[in-house]
Amino acid sequence: MPKIIARTIAIACDHAGPPLKTKIKKTLEAMGATVLDFGTDGTESVDYPDYAEKVVQAILNGKAQMGVLICGSGIGISIAANRHRKIRAALCHSEETARLARAHNNANVLALGARIVDEPTALACVQAFFTTEFEGGRHQERVDKMS
Repeated sequence: MPKIIARTIAIACDHAGPPLKTKIKKTLEAMGATVLDFGTDGTESVDYPDYAEKVVQAILNGKAQMGVLICGSGIGISIAANRHRKIRAALCHSEETARLARAHNNANVLALGARIVDEPTALACVQAFFTTEFEGGRHQERVDKMS
């Protein structure tokens, strides 16, 4: 198994994501990461921007190097995270998009849609995202323009 690129990963979801969040957390821990779980754990309706903020702040404050965010589509929670400088949340729907988000965009947050992506695909995204190094080079100039 390729080496994981982050020691500590923050994770959170809204009410659509607890079952997938649990599976991802176990996968990341099996890969050797420490996972900071910021909830939610139930199906009662909550506001995804609040949970995106928890992961973003953990990264910006240095408590985590990277993050995972999950909502129903992945769209809202990724938009909420991307409001912040230094955060590059990538909404991924395949192993290839997760790999490219890291390799070309140096994404530091993986966003997933629990109602869009099935569990095996989501776990493949996690594996690809957290084991792919940023290529730098020509991509660094573009990332610098975003951060």
